[in-house]
Amino acid sequence: MAVINVTEENFKTETESGLALVDFYADWCGPCKMLAPVLEELAAEVTDVKVVKVNVDEARSLAIDYKVSSIPHLFLLKDGEIVEQELGFKPKEVLQGWIAKHQ
Repeated sequence: MAVINVTEENFKTETESGLALVDFYADWCGPCKMLAPVLEELAAEVTDVKVVKVNVDEARSLAIDYKVSSIPHLFLLKDGEIVEQELGFKPKEVLQGWIAKHQ
């Protein structure tokens, strides 16, 4: 499955059922750029988890709702509810473990 870029309009639809790994990012953020290929790889490998990206500059109200004050800010949602969250770049192995814990 490919990484899904979401907006304020379709965020809930994309994250309300199953597991979703959500990356709050910005195009100008260095660590976010480092994380992008890791998320692409992960999305290609795990078909039962949605990998979702939210641009904080374009979806400010979502960033506010999720209290995002630093990026990248990663959330793991299960059926729309937060089960984990982390700040900063994480290697693929850490994200795989994170997902495996909640499947």
